[in-house]
Amino acid sequence: MKKNHLKLIAAALFIGTSFAIQSCSSSDDDSIPTVSPVGIAQDPSNFKGDVPNGQVVTLDPSKVYKLTGAVMIKDGGKLIIPAGTRIEATGGTSSFITVEQGGQIFANGTQSAPVVFTSPAGAPGSWGGLVICGKAPINKGTTATAEVGNATYGGTNPTDNSGSLTYVRVEYAGAIYTADKEFNGLSLFGVGNGTKVENVAFVNGSDDGIEFFGGTVNVTNVVSVSNEDDAFDWTEGWNGTATNIFTKRRANGTGNRGIEADNNSNNHDASPRSNPTIKNATFIGGTSGEADGFKLRVGTYATIDNVVLSGWATGINIENDASVSYFNGGGKITNIKFDNVTTKASAKSNAGTSVTVLANTYTENASATGAGNGTSTPSWASGWSSL
Repeated sequence: MKKNHLKLIAAALFIGTSFAIQSCSSSDDDSIPTVSPVGIAQDPSNFKGDVPNGQVVTLDPSKVYKLTGAVMIKDGGKLIIPAGTRIEATGGTSSFITVEQGGQIFANGTQSAPVVFTSPAGAPGSWGGLVICGKAPINKGTTATAEVGNATYGGTNPTDNSGSLTYVRVEYAGAIYTADKEFNGLSLFGVGNGTKVENVAFVNGSDDGIEFFGGTVNVTNVVSVSNEDDAFDWTEGWNGTATNIFTKRRANGTGNRGIEADNNSNNHDASPRSNPTIKNATFIGGTSGEADGFKLRVGTYATIDNVVLSGWATGINIENDASVSYFNGGGKITNIKFDNVTTKASAKSNAGTSVTVLANTYTENASATGAGNGTSTPSWASGWSSL
């Protein structure tokens, strides 16, 4: 009886082992899916058009996609861009990517293989850039229409999710058509805080590097260098956080402010009021043009901490009564290091009259590290951002 029991046990073990081996083999085969290109991904030499509701378009990182016109990711559509994918805009400023409300983009770069949006023309303003439109609150109305792509943005959902941008570099984007119509490297219109924006770089653009039009989206590890207008811009009631920002004006002296911050130019007390938190940032500037490290105006609020301002004509410029009342003596700007800044702070009323900057408008800290390494490139930005 004992021998028979042993034989049965041995047989069971053999069968179990064989089953396990076959199961692992089958699982390994299943883990290598074959993805056939669909929709606008089918012709990489002519990448443009819509990603419609219900469609998921995944790009092939082994190919270079030529952006020849506008890509519109519609409500319910998804565009997935794997690590290492390169998209080259060849259609001028008619080439841009817009994520409409309810659409999603997933640019899944890595530190060693970022997703790169660029132009072979190699000049600022060569294409339109990235535009994301969400359903988070704005103060321009319940909803509004984006400057680029005529897409609707704004709403009542602060946690709206438009996808993710991770290790993404945007080069040579942006254009200024009129004072009210501008392309940026990345334009975030009413984007919610369910959207992930981390490790993003905006380089050699013709307008702002990144601009927030209301919304609640948070950003981390932002590089904005050599753009021809402002490095970092917000308006229309943005309420999010920005941690680790490194910006630098163009080497030839062109460009404008480190931060241009607005609430609403038509109603300085419009709600929701712009009131972001800015922490761990370096802004390297110049003395020509609009040479303010910060320009805080038309009713914006903010909390700002651990910042290095280097090379500016004016470090902190506060304008308009609502913003002056909030910042002047309010202690909302802390741990600032001024490096070669001509005038540390100035303030003006709505009428343009100079206002005395009160004590505790800002606090200084000569040991402030800013983005992490003072005026030098922070470790988190090395390589993937082109720095």
